[in-house]
Amino acid sequence: MIYSLSEGADKMKDNWEEVLEQKGPYIWEIPKEYRPGMRVNGRIYASQSLIKQIIKDQAPDQVANVAFLPGIVGHSLAMPDIHWGYGFPIGGVAATRLEDGVISPGGVGFDINCGVRLLRSNLQLQDVKNKMSQIVEALYKKIPSGVGSEGIIKLNSQEVKKVLSDGAQWAVRKGFGEKEDIIYSEENGKMAQANPDIISSKAIQRGCSQLGTLGSGNHFLEIQVIDQIYQPDIARQMGLEEGMVTLLIHTGSRGFGHQVCTDHLSVMQRAVQRYHISLPDKQLACAPINSPEGKSYYQAMCCAANFAWANRQCITHWVREVFYQIFRLSMENLGLDLVYDVAHNIAKMEYHQYNGRKLQLCVHRKGATRAFPPQNPELPPRYKEIGQPVLIPGDMGRFSFCMVGNEKAMYKTFGSTCHGAGRVMSRGAAKREVKNRDIVDELRERGIMVKARNRTTLAEEMSDAYKDVSEVVKVMDQSGISSKVARMRPIGVIKG
Repeated sequence: MIYSLSEGADKMKDNWEEVLEQKGPYIWEIPKEYRPGMRVNGRIYASQSLIKQIIKDQAPDQVANVAFLPGIVGHSLAMPDIHWGYGFPIGGVAATRLEDGVISPGGVGFDINCGVRLLRSNLQLQDVKNKMSQIVEALYKKIPSGVGSEGIIKLNSQEVKKVLSDGAQWAVRKGFGEKEDIIYSEENGKMAQANPDIISSKAIQRGCSQLGTLGSGNHFLEIQVIDQIYQPDIARQMGLEEGMVTLLIHTGSRGFGHQVCTDHLSVMQRAVQRYHISLPDKQLACAPINSPEGKSYYQAMCCAANFAWANRQCITHWVREVFYQIFRLSMENLGLDLVYDVAHNIAKMEYHQYNGRKLQLCVHRKGATRAFPPQNPELPPRYKEIGQPVLIPGDMGRFSFCMVGNEKAMYKTFGSTCHGAGRVMSRGAAKREVKNRDIVDELRERGIMVKARNRTTLAEEMSDAYKDVSEVVKVMDQSGISSKVARMRPIGVIKG
């Protein structure tokens, strides 16, 4: 049975201060007694100031809803950047047992493997300051952005299937990058469980011309400069230093991933009825992990994840080309090495300790980043001693952060942390708020050059529409989940 919580939602929003139980400086819980059918407590990581913003949204309702999922263990988790999403809140994490648990497309989202990659350069601020207009314009022209944007690479359906199988490894094999790029990508840029044969022809068609494109919305390419180092030894291991110019790429699987999600949501709606799963919201449609529907979705999701890794890899190639053309330096002198690439919309089959047992779980991370600690076998040798790099983009007017995962994350959040700033204002509200303001001029006055397809995007993505990412990161740092390493401020932004 599926029933809607839309009726009375405002009433439930009004009483969150009474419902939430503070369990620590940055931990707030929704007891499972709050609503009959919750299998576990909800847990939100937030500061006092952030929780006041969070309860204005309906996202805590979604934290409670996720707690209904069969097989869920631990808590229904939310990171401090939590806001309203499809089914799951954005900033939500849920782990389900393989033997009796479910997998839900709402726990991944439509933009499968939306993620971030960070490149470090050998350039300093003084090297680029007088060339920013040229750099931003060249990157904007080279890397298509906006809704429905198409890239330089045109593929037939058979070649798209190779991308879906091999991800970033396909791109490197085709000359769009270096072998080292694979080493520093989560999953080495490829999920082996991908099965292109189950992908719809419509999804394949949408993927034929979108590799190497940013897309729209909150996706971006930023030129940044590191303005603060918090842990010099760890930063040095990553090759980061104060004053260094870096580039941050934030995009996902584009229209291909959206179509994969759409295709499987209708299947999941029928699966809910077939397997007699009771849910509080139809957007949580799911299927048992080991059912035909569950296995099919996971294989298709892996295809979309691989597409996204290939997409970011191709964009990396175009970025390097542009910098080479402008600076006429060898790649060795330019640098532009990949620090790391992380996904923040994905479901993974991972082993975790739970109640003293090692269990394989399906960990849904929707607007949440993997944050594995030192010595984890998934990490490249370079990062074994320091932990996994965690990349947290902010908004285009403030900062982004590089962090590392901590051991505490493994037993508190299933190896997960936040993924960004998190919205506090809807896109419509942002557009209304920004009337009679010139965002381009405001950013220019702060030393940030921006180029976007249209001013509507800039209005929707203005800094005021987002939480303060510094506060979000502080919660994760102070909670011991992930630790700050470096802060980057934007000096050039390309938006869709």
